[in-house]
Amino acid sequence: QVQLVESGGGLVQAGGSLRLSCAASGRTVSNYVMGWFRQAPGKEREPVVAISWSGGRTNYADSVTGRFTISRDNAKNTVYLQMNSLKPEDTAVYYCAASRSAYGLAQPRYDYWGQGTQVTVSS
Repeated sequence: QVQLVESGGGLVQAGGSLRLSCAASGRTVSNYVMGWFRQAPGKEREPVVAISWSGGRTNYADSVTGRFTISRDNAKNTVYLQMNSLKPEDTAVYYCAASRSAYGLAQPRYDYWGQGTQVTVSS
């Protein structure tokens, strides 16, 4: 069993930055695909980015490309999401997830989910 805990969310002005962390416990996630997803009020949860187990492959949603950067430190069992140039439309609860399946952004592939961290971007 894998437990995921997100942190780093908060309130930031438009144009600002935040760095989210996702700490895994229970077992190593070094051979798991990791992803970040988000759910805005009144909307369905959507993918943000995925990263392969080695970190050598990433896939970003078009809405965050060029502004967000995912990284992972397998030695620390932690995944990060650096978010720059934040916009009000980035406001959402951000979830970290881990997948034992093939690489991708499809949510059913992800086996473990964190509780989420709130990101609010004011205009």
